[in-house]
Amino acid sequence: ALPKLGHRNWIAVVDSAYPEQVQPGVTIVYVGGDQAEILDAVLKRLDEAKHVRPEVMVDAELAGVSEEAAPGIEAYRTRLKGVLGAREAQSVAHEKIIGEMGKAAESFRVLVLKTDLTLPYTSVFLRLDCAYWDAKREADLRKRLSK
Repeated sequence: ALPKLGHRNWIAVVDSAYPEQVQPGVTIVYVGGDQAEILDAVLKRLDEAKHVRPEVMVDAELAGVSEEAAPGIEAYRTRLKGVLGAREAQSVAHEKIIGEMGKAAESFRVLVLKTDLTLPYTSVFLRLDCAYWDAKREADLRKRLSK
């Protein structure tokens, strides 16, 4: 699907409790398997893409989930840091991310990859942006056009 996706599209790599959405712009694919491995594979493919780059978002709630409440969450957080590497991840409230993604799905394709992970607030959301054009260049262009 990656060659068809562009800026304003989203890819989400989600846990097993993520709900099936009925919005026409959302495609949910059950991929099963290990969420961190799937995310790593998606990020590697995005790194190879010349047309898009991901803006990474994670649920803000993830930082507050205790090991006692969700055994394995500490190991997951450590593993997620390893998968993300030097990428900066925005920490955003879950409902806000879902709202932004839902709004995007009104006009643009959203691809949701559902894994077998059973830990809360572990979904990772990738809002795609143009790899060869950025906000600064766009602002410069708009400024020149407005003269």
